[in-house]
Amino acid sequence: MRSHEQRDLFIFHCVLRISQSGDFPICFALLGNGAVCVLCLQTISPQEGWQVYSSAQDADGRCICTVVAPEQSLCSRDAKSRQLRQLLEKVQNMSQSIEVLNLRTQRDFQYVMKMESQMKGLRSKFRQIEDDRKSIIARNFQELKDRMDELKPLIPVLEQYKMDAALISQFKEEIRNLSAVLTGIQEELGAYEYDELYKRVLRLDSRLRSCMGKLTCGKLMKITGPATIKTSGTRFGAWMTDPSALTRNNRVWYMDSYTNSKIVREYKTLEDFVTGAVSRTYTLPFKWEGTNHIVFNGSLYYNKYQSNIIVKYSFETGSVLAQRALEFAGFHNMYPYTWGGYSDIDVMADELGMWVVYATNQNAGNIVISQIDPDTLQVLNTWNTEYSKRNAGESFMICGTLYITNSHLSGAKVYYAYSTKTSTYEYVDIPFHNQYFHISMLGYNARERALYAWNNGHQVIFNVTLFHVIKTDDDS
Repeated sequence: MRSHEQRDLFIFHCVLRISQSGDFPICFALLGNGAVCVLCLQTISPQEGWQVYSSAQDADGRCICTVVAPEQSLCSRDAKSRQLRQLLEKVQNMSQSIEVLNLRTQRDFQYVMKMESQMKGLRSKFRQIEDDRKSIIARNFQELKDRMDELKPLIPVLEQYKMDAALISQFKEEIRNLSAVLTGIQEELGAYEYDELYKRVLRLDSRLRSCMGKLTCGKLMKITGPATIKTSGTRFGAWMTDPSALTRNNRVWYMDSYTNSKIVREYKTLEDFVTGAVSRTYTLPFKWEGTNHIVFNGSLYYNKYQSNIIVKYSFETGSVLAQRALEFAGFHNMYPYTWGGYSDIDVMADELGMWVVYATNQNAGNIVISQIDPDTLQVLNTWNTEYSKRNAGESFMICGTLYITNSHLSGAKVYYAYSTKTSTYEYVDIPFHNQYFHISMLGYNARERALYAWNNGHQVIFNVTLFHVIKTDDDS
């Protein structure tokens, strides 16, 4: 059992130093109370100035470890003791510095480990971004390439339109010059002879008509709009202008409802129609059936109530100029469009003349197209299609081609086209905006290149885009 003093001894630092004293080596170990453990090869006597606390020997009596401390009086005077103390203090300072350095090293190591983890994450993100960038670039490139492939067929069309635009600009310039001349006439009466001026106007009009005559019949490419002109009347009806009238004649005719009426209202201009300023009211000799009527060259063409008879009524004379039955044509909701309303017989006009569209039992209820003489109403030619009349939403003629919509409700589009020139058909996909969700009348106006529609009590106009080629003098 150790004494109380011995229990207070503990090793605080180990001094790695071996000194030579006499002929034997001594290894010192600093203890907590300032004592030194001396590791030696032989015993140390107390006469050498050290106070012995404890010692240990092996079986042969040799010194293994002796715990000694300098005497109190000797430590204050002995230079070696002072040097030893200074040395121990330096060792303590070094040890503390090493501890601080170790703490810093550990902290820096942790920081480096954290930064290494972040750098690995960033490297992974950069790889992902690089892969995504390549994928996005490839996808965008393919989209652009597909878009360019779609636009390539329009290049010759645009080139032709450039030529058309140049020709139109030339006409605009001539009209501008003519307007300047007219203004000058107003300012200086008598500057030009009226007959000479009139001849110039006729020459210009002739050139314009010649230019229009060079426009070959086009193919429908797109329908835009609609523009809502007015909201009036019932859910079903018809309204129109005369495509054969002169440009200055902009009269509008209005026929509300699809049956049981004889009243036709006339407006001098589109502005009067919008404001409701009626110029004339006509009472027809017979009620009409359906909504597919047309005004052409000053006369109204419509389907007589409960019959397959076409009536030609003159607004100028207020009388019936002609009427003729369409042989085998269904009527009074036998073969209407999908919305019903006795829309069995549809009278139309386009760049090539007047047409009627209907269906017969002989053609299994499929659509029949007949071209008729506007004066006598006699059938000139007939084409049988394979498209069911009852499955058609509406239809209209442009340049001898019948275009049929798939529905009269929302989501409608032009779905089918039949060419009377080639007696062939094709399925097309030309969408248009059915803004008010129920179309009960759709008619083409060749003069204005527009579709007039009655859309759920709204009178609207769609613009059409046609693909056409201008014939030149070199064309055969």
